[in-house]
Amino acid sequence: MLRFIIRRLLSYLGMLYVATSVAYLLASVSLDPRSNYMQMRPQPPESSVDKSLSFANINDKVGLLERYWTWLQNVVLHWNWGRSPRGAPVNDELWHRAAVSFKLVIVATVLAAVIGIGVGVASAIRKYRTFDRVSNAVSVFFLVVPTFVLALMVVLVTLWVQGGLNVRPFFVTGLGSGGLLDTIRHLALPTLVLTLVGYVTYHLTQRTYLLDTINADYVRTARAKGLPKNLAIRRHALRPSAIPTAMTAAISLTTTITGAVFVEQIFAIHGAGWYFIDALNRNDINGVVGVAFLGGVATCVGLMLADVVVAIIDPRIRI
Repeated sequence: MLRFIIRRLLSYLGMLYVATSVAYLLASVSLDPRSNYMQMRPQPPESSVDKSLSFANINDKVGLLERYWTWLQNVVLHWNWGRSPRGAPVNDELWHRAAVSFKLVIVATVLAAVIGIGVGVASAIRKYRTFDRVSNAVSVFFLVVPTFVLALMVVLVTLWVQGGLNVRPFFVTGLGSGGLLDTIRHLALPTLVLTLVGYVTYHLTQRTYLLDTINADYVRTARAKGLPKNLAIRRHALRPSAIPTAMTAAISLTTTITGAVFVEQIFAIHGAGWYFIDALNRNDINGVVGVAFLGGVATCVGLMLADVVVAIIDPRIRI
């Protein structure tokens, strides 16, 4: 298992390097930090602008490959992700914002997986019954509703209910500055939104593949030998059907992070998603690349966890 994990880890590190490098090159070509200074009134001297851009290693008068090599050396040797067009270190903002988003995303991801897989198994066992039809209809609703629309609906309903009851158990903006209870009261609503967005994929995937394995020959043989239906599903059908669900988890993790961009904007949470939008608006090349790296890391972590789970379920995968 250890050799299997090491091989997977090395391959993901290679993919992460390529993806982050491509993100840097695209951001360098697409964004124009010099325009930030050209919009100032009065405009600063060109020599001063060049000096500021060179200090941040984003001067468009320097060759792209030269800037890329300098950036790569700083990241690999010093773990320095560069500076913003104004000269502020990206590291100071990036990792703080990443920690904020991690609090938001990790809980939602775990809840979405547990709820989605549970509902998927229950609906597959009760195929075409009332529970199956209702759960499918609910999941399809959350599947087609955009994340930002769902977030706005949650905010409006919460404000309406709390206003009618004259209580305020949950907050709709910020992360809070108090203890654990205060953090929970601030994170409850955005976590709810991301959970509703994320569980749908687990539910539909688990239901589909479990229905396939329920009708497999080895499951029918177990039933023919007298094994009860629920026990036959748990022993023979659930493990094979969990393999594609585990692989879907990696994609769902990335989708959750993407949805967090909208959620952080609506709930005024200054996490990585908020920082990404702000970096784009400020033509902050290094900030955009830093957030792209975080997204790549999240995807690789999801893929790694999925590979490990699949290898445990089916040891042949390691070979």
